[in-house]
Amino acid sequence: MKRVEAIVQSEMSKKVVNAISKKEGVGGVTLIQSLGQGAGDRPEIGGHQIEFNSTDVIVTVVQDSVVQSVVSAIMDTAHTGAKGDGKIFVTNVEESYDISTKEKSTELI
Repeated sequence: MKRVEAIVQSEMSKKVVNAISKKEGVGGVTLIQSLGQGAGDRPEIGGHQIEFNSTDVIVTVVQDSVVQSVVSAIMDTAHTGAKGDGKIFVTNVEESYDISTKEKSTELI
């Protein structure tokens, strides 16, 4: 299993979640509203430099076979070509547990 975590601009998050949810093999998606700061220039509003940008973190755990499909859906949806479009991280998931049953889970749903 892989954890796919995408940091995207907040105004793109609903579109990204919809695109991910339509993919075969995606059991669920978590959206975390956040503030972030990348390596780019900070925008100014009213003569004051903005310290953080409004970003959202979208997390899903999927089988290895659908990772590329999910990553492509995120990139196709969130890409504008401008700095600050976001980042995607893919990491291994070694184990998961279902809190309601207190059992080790091998299923994503």
